[in-house]
Amino acid sequence: MTRVWKWNRPVTVREVLEDLQKERSIAYTTVMTVLDNLHQKGWVRREAEGRAYRYEAVSSRAAYAAALMNEAWSQSDNPAAALVAFFGMMSEEQRQALTDAVRILRIPDTAEQPGSTGPAPAEPREGDPAEREGTEAEPPGPPAAGTAGNENPDSAGDGPGR
Repeated sequence: MTRVWKWNRPVTVREVLEDLQKERSIAYTTVMTVLDNLHQKGWVRREAEGRAYRYEAVSSRAAYAAALMNEAWSQSDNPAAALVAFFGMMSEEQRQALTDAVRILRIPDTAEQPGSTGPAPAEPREGDPAEREGTEAEPPGPPAAGTAGNENPDSAGDGPGR
């Protein structure tokens, strides 16, 4: 999937093969099998072009990552604890990306009212740490030793990262 996402256009088995062979030795049939498996699972669509197929991602890498996170979170018996643990694993850069994403999601809630001079400020929710302390809420610190890491969608295996 990494190669399909990288080009952001329909690709052939030959194109993926040639790109992968820059890094390691791999057989045409292996690449063909992986792309066929991805098609069978619904992660790519394909269109015949002569005797070959062109494969194209069904969703973006971001949408795939979001679906993985949502699936994992929905299986938790304590979603709030799962989120706290997940936030604790984040780097400072990831925390900033989260802050930016939350800000973007709040934009519809802060839409301008007719006759106003600008967007209304976002109000803290009840129990929000910023409301209690009068400051910006800090994300949790790093995870405790022995905490499980996250999965890499680009790692080897049966998933779409191949």
